[in-house]
Amino acid sequence: TVAGLIGVPLGLISGFFGKTFDVLIMRLADIQLAVPFILLAIAIMAVLGTGLANVIFVLGFSSWVGYARIVRGTVLSLRAQPFVEAARCIGMRDRRLVVAHLLPNVWTPVLVLATQGVGGAILAESSLTFLGLGISPLIPTWGAMIADGRNYLTTAWWISTLPGLLLTSTVLAIYFLGDGLRDVLDPRLRM
Repeated sequence: TVAGLIGVPLGLISGFFGKTFDVLIMRLADIQLAVPFILLAIAIMAVLGTGLANVIFVLGFSSWVGYARIVRGTVLSLRAQPFVEAARCIGMRDRRLVVAHLLPNVWTPVLVLATQGVGGAILAESSLTFLGLGISPLIPTWGAMIADGRNYLTTAWWISTLPGLLLTSTVLAIYFLGDGLRDVLDPRLRM
């Protein structure tokens, strides 16, 4: 949700207004992509400390780029459509045009990306917690369970293996859900 709230408006602004806004936002996105996620997450968590709110902030802050790029690309293709020209011809202001006509048309790719992003967020949270930089050890998470069992892999392998299998199956199920949503919502795939 945090990544979408940051990325969708930036993508709309970048794609619709273009020029300076587009260059500025997309270069900021390029800088964000140049830094590996785990390095950025470790640096931020080292400064802010562990905790659920900090994990949410790190995941949202590091994931907005995907939303911005998807929305920007969709808006760039929609900007040339006849309904946008018609809205401009009747004197519709840019802000209303973006909110009333472009925003509803970008929800499908955003919804699919959000579904896929949930699986990535679960994996990222588990990775950070496994490293000891995520959620407090007092809160049970799959990353903490896997980390707790790593010392017992030779004698009690199931302590780490079962949470790992559940984590994997949950993320795969969410990815399959996102793929199914893409198939259902994309009109180009209907036959």
